[in-house]
Amino acid sequence: MKDGVHPTYEACVITCTCGAKYHTRSTKSSIHVEICASCHPFFTGQQRMVDTAGRVEKFRKKYTKPAGKK
Repeated sequence: MKDGVHPTYEACVITCTCGAKYHTRSTKSSIHVEICASCHPFFTGQQRMVDTAGRVEKFRKKYTKPAGKK
């Protein structure tokens, strides 16, 4: 292989918003994710609404009709 062509492959820490940390190897030193296997509803069986930017309220406000109009 040629020198200087490939990125360095180093230890990496993947951090979730729930606090879980996973140690692996990658070309990046750290990765931040919003949902991981510890908090994903498919794996836990519990539905948890993750709405950090108010997207649901923004959608409801935009697409709900006022009471007087059809």
